[in-house]
Amino acid sequence: MPTTRLQLAVIVGSTREGRFGDTVARWFATRAASRSELLVDVIDLAELDLPAVLSDHHTPEVQAYAERIERADAIVVVTPEYNHSFPAPLKQAIDLLRTPWARKPVGFVAYGGLSGGLRAVEHLRLVFAELYATTVRETVSFHGAAYVFDDAGDPLDTPAASAATKKMLDELIWWASALRTARHAPDLDDISWAE
Repeated sequence: MPTTRLQLAVIVGSTREGRFGDTVARWFATRAASRSELLVDVIDLAELDLPAVLSDHHTPEVQAYAERIERADAIVVVTPEYNHSFPAPLKQAIDLLRTPWARKPVGFVAYGGLSGGLRAVEHLRLVFAELYATTVRETVSFHGAAYVFDDAGDPLDTPAASAATKKMLDELIWWASALRTARHAPDLDDISWAE
């Protein structure tokens, strides 16, 4: 168990008008915040002014976003599945940064139709592997998400969703604690990241 609280960044990956992602993210962030090991920072991409063009020079908005990811000990991406993958704004938000993702665990909360967003998650695993991040095995997935949440923003099968969330957070906390310790080990700081 960590001796100080772990910083968890929860990224809301959809910016689409009429999206359902903020409902899913709000539910998940509330569950994560109830864990005594975690401090939760919700990063809603729809609220950020991130550029559409990749540049070596970070705008103040990108710098502020980078600092939030840098502070995080772990990341959870809340993603829909669009056309068998994840949204373009999420890919841009990931690609804008490089080193802040490294040596950190990443978990996923996915939602979609029949696949529950799991195809988007499989694509994201490849992207984060390239960034030296570690994705955790357990995933929270909502199949037919618009029909499995009630009007209050809670899943209709709350026990199953809560059990899946607990399993993922248990794994994420373990990895976040271990990797935070390793990231701060002085003899490991000489690794250079390939471009």
